[in-house]
Amino acid sequence: MEDSYDEEEPLTLSLAIMADPGVEKNNRKRKRKVHACKPPLNNVPSSYYDGCEGKIFKLLQVREEMLKLDHHKRKGAVLEDGKGLHLIHLLLITATSVDENNVNSALDNLTQLYQTVSLTGDSVQRVVAYFADGLLARLLTRKSPFYDMIMKEPTIEEEFLAFTCLYRVSPYYQFAHFTANQAIIEAFEKEEDLNNRALHVIDFDVSYGFQWPSLIQSLSEKATTGNRISLRLTGFARSLTQLQETESRLVSFAKGFRNLVFEFHGLLRGSKLVNLRKRKNETVAVNLVFHLNTLNNFTKVSETLKSVHSLRPSIVVLVEQEGSRSPRSFLSRFMESLHYFAAMFDSLDDCLPLESVERLSIEKKHLGKEIKSMINCDKDEEKSESCPRYEKMETWKSRMESHGFEGMKLSSKCLMQAKLLLKITTPYCPLQCEGETNGGFRVFEREEAKALSLGWQDRCLLTASAWQCV
Repeated sequence: MEDSYDEEEPLTLSLAIMADPGVEKNNRKRKRKVHACKPPLNNVPSSYYDGCEGKIFKLLQVREEMLKLDHHKRKGAVLEDGKGLHLIHLLLITATSVDENNVNSALDNLTQLYQTVSLTGDSVQRVVAYFADGLLARLLTRKSPFYDMIMKEPTIEEEFLAFTCLYRVSPYYQFAHFTANQAIIEAFEKEEDLNNRALHVIDFDVSYGFQWPSLIQSLSEKATTGNRISLRLTGFARSLTQLQETESRLVSFAKGFRNLVFEFHGLLRGSKLVNLRKRKNETVAVNLVFHLNTLNNFTKVSETLKSVHSLRPSIVVLVEQEGSRSPRSFLSRFMESLHYFAAMFDSLDDCLPLESVERLSIEKKHLGKEIKSMINCDKDEEKSESCPRYEKMETWKSRMESHGFEGMKLSSKCLMQAKLLLKITTPYCPLQCEGETNGGFRVFEREEAKALSLGWQDRCLLTASAWQCV
């Protein structure tokens, strides 16, 4: 693949100030003066600013040097044994300083971190670099021009490409989608004598629609030209553009299967479920894959589950990341997220080499974005829905049961399929047996086979479960 990874350009103070429209609008005269007298960061004397402002500016110089080093070298240096633990320790000290609003200490520690980390180093250096960026942004106000620089969002195209890369090289998302689809197919098969060979899937977060081609293909294999199967997909998405692109992608794919009748109905998130048309005897499946954790309070979760229950679906599939990121204290949320993303970055070692352009894209445009968003989500209410709050399986189990659902056993096919997926997607990673926790990806049953989890080493990453109305 051609080396097309877009490095961050060396920062100039004038460019950073231009990034803040408020500054441009309200301080035009001051802005012209700044542009005329302030050279690029790497040419500014260390004594140019006083107090914390000067420390922040010098810190940004160190960060820029880190980015420039990555830009020229491209090959990551692997930390010596023990240095990774030192980095993690320093990061936690820094987070504590930020939480206590000890700005001077936080800036000093961040300077040390930026002198050691690298976006192209080993997995520890990489994940710490993004957490350091998140902490630096947390120190800054939303009006700071440097906040927008640190928190710069990838374009829609960049984010889509990063997601696609992760989907293709890692079992992470494929495990979620294939396990959910297998449970939906089995629920459909149980009612095949009653459902007129019609399946209606209601997906509360259809996103790019990557989950559904495998379901379309599996259903087509069960159908014949004279006895076609009908699949109706109702998908909720955040934007009209995303809905249109997803519909186009899925309809185009489904055209290749003539023994399948496929319909797609798109709805914007927040639309009322009363508009859904239920056809006689069809099997209704509700797909809650990576959706409930995006709802920013328990009231919305409760309202959603009540709406789902009112549909009386044959099956509800729930897949969520495993964590404990409820808005308790900042430090507890930080620690939990650090453990989770350290495992995610580490797992990429079994999927892509360190120097891979695809890996850099995944880390910067997908995982890195989520890390920085998580650290700062309580500062920006407008973007609170883009900051998932992960929960443990036990928490989701309690919530589902309190809303009138009971767990369904996942078949042995789900487990076998998941293990096969790991063999295919991570051929260099030894598959872990039940009970083993050292090294590599692993799959294991929980809740008396009513849940199936994907783990990395001793860390549980995702859990899939199936539910029915009581």
